[in-house]
Amino acid sequence: MSSKVYSTGSRAKDHQPSGAECLPLPEANAEAIDFLSSLHEEELQMLFFSETLAMVSDTGEPQGELTIEVQRGKYQEKLGVLTYCLFVHASSRGFLDKMLCGNSLLGYLSEKLELMEQHSQDFIKFLILPMERKTSLLKQDDQLAVTRSIKEGEEVKTRVTSFPWSSIKGFISEAANLVLLRVMAWRRMVPSNARFLTLDTEGKLCYLTYQDLGFQTIQVDHQQAEVFIVEQTVHSEEGIPMSCQYYLLSDGHLAKRIQVGSPGCCIITKMPILREEGGAPARPRQLSAAAPRSPRAHLRLPALSAAAPAGGRGHLRCRVLRPLRPVASVVTGLGLLPPAQPFPLPGAGGRRPLGGGLSGAQAGTGQETRGRAGTRVGRGWDAPGRVRFPGCGFGGIKGALPRLCSARRQLPWLASSVSGDK
Repeated sequence: MSSKVYSTGSRAKDHQPSGAECLPLPEANAEAIDFLSSLHEEELQMLFFSETLAMVSDTGEPQGELTIEVQRGKYQEKLGVLTYCLFVHASSRGFLDKMLCGNSLLGYLSEKLELMEQHSQDFIKFLILPMERKTSLLKQDDQLAVTRSIKEGEEVKTRVTSFPWSSIKGFISEAANLVLLRVMAWRRMVPSNARFLTLDTEGKLCYLTYQDLGFQTIQVDHQQAEVFIVEQTVHSEEGIPMSCQYYLLSDGHLAKRIQVGSPGCCIITKMPILREEGGAPARPRQLSAAAPRSPRAHLRLPALSAAAPAGGRGHLRCRVLRPLRPVASVVTGLGLLPPAQPFPLPGAGGRRPLGGGLSGAQAGTGQETRGRAGTRVGRGWDAPGRVRFPGCGFGGIKGALPRLCSARRQLPWLASSVSGDK
C-alpha cells in the first residue's frame, strides 16, 4: 500500500508524501469470499428498484429524506469497452441540530459486487467552518486508487492511497453494502462468521462484519410487516467500532435504519408493493368462474376464503352474475351482446342528458360535436369490434365481468337461463 498527502489553502501546512507502509493489510476470510462468489444474475435481477425513507429525529420530527436506487447499467472502461454492471445511487439531505447536511453516492459494481468506480460526497454546513468531504475509488490496472479530499473552510486536504487489487478480495464498498443487504433480505440469512473488508472514516482498510439480529414485526402505514434485522459493524483499527442496524422487508426494501449511538433514524412511511420470486410485484389471487351445469343455473363463482382481501382490493365480491339484456338481443357472434348505443354527448348546454343515446343522425357516425363555446367535446364510442353493455353505467358492474363463451354451441344454456330469470 502506498499513500501521499498534500494540502492547499491559506491555512495549509507542508505535508511530505509518506512511503509505503509496512503494516500488514487485513484480509477477508473464506466465508466472506464464498458468499460473494455465490451471487448470480437471476438473484440480482430482483434487487433493481428504488426506495425513499424519511429521516426523523429522536422525537419523531421530520429532518429530511433518504433515497436509494439500484439498477442495471453500463460501464465504459479505459479502452472504450462497454460492460454491464450494477448502478447504485443514493442520496440524503436533512438537518442535524438545525444545520444543513447531506451526502450522495454513485457507484458501479460487477455482478460479484466488485468495485469498478465509486464517488461519494458528505457535507455539513457549520455556521463558522463548513466541512465537505469527497471520496473517489477507482480500479486502475492491478490497484485500487482511493482519493479523499476534505475541505474545512478555505483549507483543502487531499490524500491518495493505493491498494494492490490482489489484497482486497472480499472488499465491500458503500455501494456494494446497499446491494448486499438486499441479498441478505431475500435469502433471510447472514453468512456465518464472514469477515469482509471495507474502508473506515479515515480511508484505511479494516474489517466489516454482519450479524443476524432475528425477526421483528413492525407497523408500516397501518399495516403489520415482518422485518429481518441485520447489524453491520465497521471495525476501525484506530477508533471505536461503528454499527448500523437495518430493518429489511422480505424483498429487500429497507423499512428502518438506525445508526447506533446517533439520535434519530430513517424510516419508511408507505408500505411498498413487495416483489415475489421472479422479480414482479405480487398480484392479487384471481378467481375462476365455473360454467352453469343446468339451463336454469346461474354463473357462480367459488367462495372467497377467509383470508381474501376486503372489497375493492382485487377480488369479485358478487356471487352471481346475470345477463344485462333480454334473450331476444343475444346474437351468435363472437360476443354475447350486440353493439349498444354510444354514451350520450353533451348537448347545447354542455351537459349530458340523463338517459338514452344520441339522435338518429348522430348515432354510430363517430362525428365530433361541439358545445356552446365551440370546443371539441368528444367522439362517438362505436369503434368496430367493441362489445358494450347497454343500459349500464360505470357504477353498474361490481368488479370485472368474465367472458362467458365465444362459440354458438354454448349459447342455448344462456338463453334458457335468461328466460328463467325473467
